[in-house]
Order: sequence, then structure tokens, then C-alpha cells
Amino acid sequence: MNRRLLVTGGAGFIGANFVHYWYQRYPDDRVIVLDALTYAGNRANLALVEGKENFRFVEGNICDRTLVDQLLKSENIDIIVHFAAESHVDRSILSPATFIQTNLVGTFTLLESFRHHWEAQAQPPNYLFLHISTDEVYGSLNPTDPAFCENTPYSPNSPYSASKAGSDHLVRSYYHTYKLPTIITNCSNNYGAFQFPEKLIPLICTNIILGQPLPIYGDGKNVRDWLYVQDHCHALDLIIQQGQPGENYNIGGDNEIENIHLVQTLCQMMDELAANLPVRPSKKLITFVKDRPGHDRRYAMNANKIKHQLGWTPSVTITQGLYLTIKWYLNNPDWWKSSRCN
Repeated sequence: MNRRLLVTGGAGFIGANFVHYWYQRYPDDRVIVLDALTYAGNRANLALVEGKENFRFVEGNICDRTLVDQLLKSENIDIIVHFAAESHVDRSILSPATFIQTNLVGTFTLLESFRHHWEAQAQPPNYLFLHISTDEVYGSLNPTDPAFCENTPYSPNSPYSASKAGSDHLVRSYYHTYKLPTIITNCSNNYGAFQFPEKLIPLICTNIILGQPLPIYGDGKNVRDWLYVQDHCHALDLIIQQGQPGENYNIGGDNEIENIHLVQTLCQMMDELAANLPVRPSKKLITFVKDRPGHDRRYAMNANKIKHQLGWTPSVTITQGLYLTIKWYLNNPDWWKSSRCN
């Protein structure tokens, strides 16, 4: 039987990549995208699937209970893939209320609506609420600390990560209290096509093209684990097919890199791949700026659970992924120029 998915935040970066991934593998499934089209959502990200008979786009907010109830009932949704979130740490420092509303209240609204929908259908076993979260809920690691695993205590350090931690706890509680079939995933930093240019990799790529400064926080030695977005989508696919309700899975790219090294690598690759750059070598654009308040020093993910239980491993190396990402931004200037103006 064909599945019916509600993908929240499906016009955003990871959500749109997931929608494209899903249709390439399961073209007969019905996919409904619910997206508020805030600054980071772009309906153009879904242009390739807009004409499909079994696709529907709905502009709306996940906090709108009436709308969510109507969609779940009219479309007979059996799977929610919940990407919708405010996700930029800098913005959460400046405007935390928005993050509480979307990430906490929005997730609560979806959970309550899906619970009532599931119960009205006599609690079918094939229903699933898949909640996409972040490694940032675990806090910050020292250089020699072991990587985050699924039972690492939560220790969020920004309004963004705190709001995501709260949403994770809500999702977990709905499984344990109501037996609602939920799964939580915590992923490391994603990169790839359609990523809004405020995030590090697209910001560096587009600033190099424009000859603008490449801002690096503090000493540039903050470490992140990088995950190519298509590998993330494959992991989510396996979790939907084989994951156990009530579980959480860490998804990491096995690519720990200092920010300064990543930017230097991007500069080198851009110099090789891009013609007519206004500044060469582009590393001359690197500019160190005042550090972000409460800036976490290191994230690292132990993804052994999903590797051992579901057979997932990242297939794209950081060199391959950066090459594909740079080529996409070089080939899609109209997309990122319009995004930078939002």
C-alpha cells in the first residue's frame, strides 16, 4: 500500500532534499509538504516535484492546529516527517521567542494532532512520527571527549539547542505516555544543495564568488562533524523502513573538521573550480570576527547504533560532498542571490 507522508518544513534545505530523494525512490507515495515559507523556506526548492499528481504543497504554520488536523484527516496521513524548525543559532540569540514558538509549540501541536488522528484510526501500527533534531542538544565537547551517543545527557547551550532539546523531550514523552509511534533522530551539520546562505558552507561559497569577507568566529578552531544531505536522507529512509518506535538514532558524517580548516579547503576548491573570481587566492578574504556568545567548541557524533542496527553508513566523502556542493552554488546563482536578499 502506498504511504501518505506529511513533510513539515519541506521547502527548506533538508526537507526539500528529502522530498526529492523520496520521489526518486518511491514515486507512487503521496507527499504533502507543509511549510510557512519563512525566510529559509523557498518554494522554488520543490519546482521539480510541483507538477506530480501525488504531490501537494500547503503554505501554513505547524502551530495552526485547525490546519494540521484538517490535513491529517483529509489526506489520511500515516507518516509525519518533521523537519520544520528555526535552526540558526545567531538568530536564536537575537530573537529566542520565535524559536520557542516554532520548535516547542509547533512540535507540541503536531504531536497532539497526530495522536488524535492515530487514535481515531484505532492506532494503526504502520503510523510514524519522525522527529528530526540536532547534535547541538548534547552541548559541547572538549577535544579529547568521546563523541555524542544516544544516551549522552542533554546539555543545550543556546536558545536554539534548548528549544530543540525541549521538542525532543516532548516527542519522547508521547511515546512513553500515549505509545504514539515516534522516533527521534539527532544529526550533525548538514551541507549540500538548497542550503540557505546564512549557514557556513553556502555563506563561504557565495562570499567568495562575490569577493566579500569570509567571517570566522573566534580563533576558527571550533570543530563540527559534517554530513552530506543525501546521506542524511538515506539514513531517514532506513529509519522509516526499519527503525523502532521509541528509539532515537544519531546520524553523523564521520567528518570532524575545524572551521578554519574547512574554510581554507573551500577557498582552495573554489579557486580551482570557479572562473573569474574577484579575489584570488580567495583565502585572502578570511576575516576573524568576535566569537559568538556561548559558542560550543566541538560536536562529534557516534553513529554506531544506526550503522549496526540498520546498516547505514555515510557514502559521500567530505571532498566529494564539498565538490558537489560548490558546483551546485556555482551553477545556481539566481537561487542563492534571491535567497541572500530575503
